[in-house]
Amino acid sequence: MAVDRVPVLKRCRSLDLDPVYLGIGKTSKREPRRANRKLSEYGLQLREKQKAKFIYGVLEKPFRNYFAKASRQRGQIGTNLMVLLETRLDNVIFRMGFARTRKEARQIVDHKHVLVNGKCVNIPSYEVKAGDTIEIKEKFKTAQRYKDVVAVTGGRLVPAWLEADNENLKGTVKQLPTRDEIDVPVDEMQIVELYSK
Repeated sequence: MAVDRVPVLKRCRSLDLDPVYLGIGKTSKREPRRANRKLSEYGLQLREKQKAKFIYGVLEKPFRNYFAKASRQRGQIGTNLMVLLETRLDNVIFRMGFARTRKEARQIVDHKHVLVNGKCVNIPSYEVKAGDTIEIKEKFKTAQRYKDVVAVTGGRLVPAWLEADNENLKGTVKQLPTRDEIDVPVDEMQIVELYSK
């Protein structure tokens, strides 16, 4: 399986991205070195795509599949793409505050700790629907890992389209998110322009 092993802060510097969007509290003290080079239009579009892929932890081929799926749906392609990325199961676990980062959320799903509507799901890219109930399995709820995670993420704001109960490690998807509710610094129109070439 392909894994992105680039150091996170280094990648954040190169993409001009704040590590907070990844759930990481660290900041880099180094300044990005730019030799006053202006990015071309293609460079800007590519950077927006790389930003989206990096934030959600998606590799190139699945990302292209998401774009193809978004273009088949009704409405704006860019908005559809962001909604598809946001409704991934690993992202929803992260947004509910059951994991510190999206990578940790992915690991939680991979290790079969998550139930969706009472059924075990171990696919991080599983697309959640409105009305789905997501919870951590009963036998893992008392684990020290989740107590530590909730202590760290307790102050994190849960988006309006989700409802989370940190005490019982359970939550529901009230509705699908709108573009305004997705607080990711990505200009999806640049990605659409890149793929429409």
